[in-house]
Amino acid sequence: MNRTELVAAVAETAGTTKADADAVLSAFGDTLIAAVGKGEKVQIPGLLTVERVERAARTGRNPATGETLEIPAGYGVKVTAGSKLKGAVK
Repeated sequence: MNRTELVAAVAETAGTTKADADAVLSAFGDTLIAAVGKGEKVQIPGLLTVERVERAARTGRNPATGETLEIPAGYGVKVTAGSKLKGAVK
């Protein structure tokens, strides 16, 4: 399902226009990015949890040359499926 299909499905389910559904989806994405960017954990019970995680510095290897290199510490994003989402997959 791409964004257009998702917007259409949300609009139909919620009984709103596609423009309104698209605006809500955009606002949700912006809010999620801002919260996770500040290090906050975002939970939607039963659906998913999104959080920022720290990654330690480590030694990597260039696959083309075999040369070792140092990868600096940084951040990643962890997304965990909730119980309703897991149940839908079974």
